[in-house]
Amino acid sequence: MELKVSSNALIISGNIKSISDFENIKRMLDGIVAQHKHVKIKILDSLSITSSVIGYLNKLVLKDNIDLQMQVGNEQLLSLLDDLNLVSIFKAKRGPNDN
Repeated sequence: MELKVSSNALIISGNIKSISDFENIKRMLDGIVAQHKHVKIKILDSLSITSSVIGYLNKLVLKDNIDLQMQVGNEQLLSLLDDLNLVSIFKAKRGPNDN
């Protein structure tokens, strides 16, 4: 998994699957939310997302009042978010799977 930060956006390429992936995502997002209340996350091609990442994103939205917008490149992941009733919370949309 690779992460890239651009202003208030976090761009994630590769599969999100390990604890170290979660730790890296959390560290990057902590830096972004320290300066921005509106955050964009682009998940370019991951098929899944770990429960720890989902929990952390929920905390950002519901407790810290961060305006989160998620762009998902993989239809399977968007379907998973829909099954978990997270599409509206994360403002998740299907997006191009490029930068």
